[in-house]
Amino acid sequence: MADFYAVLGVPRDASDDDIKKAYRRLAMQWHPDRNAGAKEAEEKFKTITEAYDVLRDPQKRAAFDRYGEAGLRGGQQQYEHVDLSDALNIFMRDFGGFGDLFGGQGGGRRSGARAGSDVKLPLPLTLSEVATGVEKTVVLKVLEACDKCAGSGAEPGTKPQTCNTCAGAGEVRRAQRSFFGQFVSVAPCPTCAGEGQVVSSPCKKCRGEGRARAERTLKIQVPAGVATGQYMTLRGAGNVGPRGGTTGDVLVIFEVDDDERFDRDGDDLFCEALVTYSQLVFGADIRVAGLTGDLSLRVPVGTQSGTVFHLRGRGLPRVNASGTGDLHVKVQLWTPQDVEGEEKAMIERLASLQGQAPPQREKGFWSKMKEALGA
Repeated sequence: MADFYAVLGVPRDASDDDIKKAYRRLAMQWHPDRNAGAKEAEEKFKTITEAYDVLRDPQKRAAFDRYGEAGLRGGQQQYEHVDLSDALNIFMRDFGGFGDLFGGQGGGRRSGARAGSDVKLPLPLTLSEVATGVEKTVVLKVLEACDKCAGSGAEPGTKPQTCNTCAGAGEVRRAQRSFFGQFVSVAPCPTCAGEGQVVSSPCKKCRGEGRARAERTLKIQVPAGVATGQYMTLRGAGNVGPRGGTTGDVLVIFEVDDDERFDRDGDDLFCEALVTYSQLVFGADIRVAGLTGDLSLRVPVGTQSGTVFHLRGRGLPRVNASGTGDLHVKVQLWTPQDVEGEEKAMIERLASLQGQAPPQREKGFWSKMKEALGA
């Protein structure tokens, strides 16, 4: 069972302000965008955001203090662990993104305005594009501020009014006594939906939403070496929030197509090259497939079928780091299906000269060394 106080590094009597400061400090350290999408950072970010989301809510915190995590699963809340999307939304909701958290300038939005939703954008890529990096241009359907009311949601000539129910706070508090003491619940204002303002004369074009559907052209610079499932975040490129809310992000999720020439393992690539018996016996210079063109490979005299050659630095670039992976080429004996005439006669003659193959390959130098050392 998680101890949310220990997760944030605060005492059990910490104030709301102390909890918020602790979360802000940890979010700065573990946000996925600051850690190149590392899985460890994502998991840490989800954990600290979950702890913050519980302890910032008086009712959840009271239940957790009395019964631990089990107390959060009772009643009507149906508490569940947050996923990465939930964590990013909580972060954006309370801090407005990196602009507020990391010292940037705020957008001047009112605190009750709802944030716009993020947009997930799958981006197909070929392995050749991944090898060099590529710029992609996409047209995205998003919600943008209404050009008639400038995003306010009010008909031109009018303006939103302060909500009388919550006095502009955007939330209402209710105190309720029970056997365990007094519970204080905080909920979005039902009149203004948490915005703190109401629109009495809605804009006729956007019907009071303050936003309308539009198409936006994005240029996405894809770094070299990305893999399927990795993503990058385009800040402020998503849907705008209702009536002056902050703009969400675009999460570009990379989907790298399979390449029939290669198998991929991280930054390394694996392929096979078919060779003839004479090339294995006498050695040969052969051509093998590379990402940006054919490569030359020297097959030494007496090479066995199945031998793997390592071409250093011929794999994929490492994402956000220096260095390149390797290309591993496995040479395999090509056996013809049909032989006739002189070729058949020569193979039969060769079979009579060679006899039977040895029961196993001769052990290499390192295998002999391991046996000598008792490994």
